[in-house]
Amino acid sequence: MTAHEPPATPDPSGGPGAAGGRGAGRGRLAPYLLVLPSGLWLLAFFAVPMVLMASLSLQTGNLIDGFRQTFHWANYSDGFSTYGDKFARSLWYGLLATGACIVLAYPAAYWIAFRGGRNKSTYLFLLLLPYFVSFVLRTVSWKLVLTDNGPVLGPLRDHGLLPDGFHVLDTGWAVVSGLTYNFLPFMVLPIYVALERIDPRVVEAARDLYASRLQSFARVILPLSLPGVFAGVVMTYVPVSADYVNAEVLGGPRNTMIGNVIQSEYFDNSAYPVASALSFSLMAILLLGIFAYARTLGTQDVLEAARR
Repeated sequence: MTAHEPPATPDPSGGPGAAGGRGAGRGRLAPYLLVLPSGLWLLAFFAVPMVLMASLSLQTGNLIDGFRQTFHWANYSDGFSTYGDKFARSLWYGLLATGACIVLAYPAAYWIAFRGGRNKSTYLFLLLLPYFVSFVLRTVSWKLVLTDNGPVLGPLRDHGLLPDGFHVLDTGWAVVSGLTYNFLPFMVLPIYVALERIDPRVVEAARDLYASRLQSFARVILPLSLPGVFAGVVMTYVPVSADYVNAEVLGGPRNTMIGNVIQSEYFDNSAYPVASALSFSLMAILLLGIFAYARTLGTQDVLEAARR
């Protein structure tokens, strides 16, 4: 090209500029393409069933004559009025089990994170090893442990250390203990991840500023681990409150949870609209509770503490 020739312009139909534009377009679509499989999965197996169940909760009829859409909102009000005590018991048991999980999980996660050394993975594996067994089998084994002549209460009863008529099974405490045992990893793992992310130099700086062990824990470690506690509470309280296996195996007729009622309405009575309305009612209560919990704890403050 001589000094008097104009510079060449890229071909809009297929030159380097067009290739760069196509590459940029593919780059913009890449995140959506990556999300597409999981999005379709959630749409097919979560969103669509939820819409169908919401429609079913407003229907009337029976299994023989079929169900018709009548927008029968009384399914919700009747469910609350009939099973209000079951809702309250489920939320109360969930609160007790979640609190017990925090008390048990935080020290274990703290020790593994700060004292586990190179064996942290081994300790976590040993902690999770029992949970490779079926949920139902673990609950039945817990029933064998808590039975009157089991390995715990049997020797105490033989030595006269328990009063006559004392038993643990078929009580609310048996249900709460089973829920705590079965859902403990849902609390341990998020707390461990949050503690593992804490920079040890931050704790050392607190000690250099003459903070005691208790002060460094209360003012440094605990605030920085709040995101893990928050996630653990959400991951534990929701499934615990909706559980029905532990109440069925460990509790008696007076310890029925709302999950047992929903299971019975679906499979025993074939009252699908009532069971769907109860399911949505429980979901709404749990969502309101989570939002209130997040607002009280201050999720923005929690996330800011995690970033620091």
